[in-house]
Amino acid sequence: MGDGDRVGASSLRLRGATAEDAPGMVRIYNEAVRSTTATFDTDPRSEASQREWLRHHGPRHPVLVAEVADDVVGWASLTAWSDRRAYDGTAEVSFYVRSDYRGRGVGRRLLAANVAGADALGYHVLLARIADDNAVSVHLHEAVGFRRVGVMHQVGFKFDRWIDVHLFERLRAGVGPTPGAP
Repeated sequence: MGDGDRVGASSLRLRGATAEDAPGMVRIYNEAVRSTTATFDTDPRSEASQREWLRHHGPRHPVLVAEVADDVVGWASLTAWSDRRAYDGTAEVSFYVRSDYRGRGVGRRLLAANVAGADALGYHVLLARIADDNAVSVHLHEAVGFRRVGVMHQVGFKFDRWIDVHLFERLRAGVGPTPGAP
């Protein structure tokens, strides 16, 4: 799509997700479940499970929605990388965009806002797992400072094939080692 297909800054609004956003979020997520390798879930999610998932995210792990004319067209989240305390400075980023809004700048805005939010929260490292056939996601992550650090070979099986997953990381700019850290 050309630049004329981009969603204008004035028509796209990013804000914190609420339980009322669950129906729109789950439609977007289930579309990804059915047709992409952006998630390795293979069963659609219910609205109730989406609301429960949202309840497990809070100020330290925010969820954003992108809306146009009060219609949710995408969402992004920061999720704990691990429940072990030593990983508190690390989060995983995710974002999903409704198919009719892909390629229009929504994902780029969500990911950039997610990264800025993580920086404001003091995260030291952000991680992303990207399936090997998702060049657009690779490009978007690299554009905001992520770099590929490895590949996990054939760790997922979806759409009748084994899929490699690439691990990306972004270290917060200007942050050196923590005094006393190993």
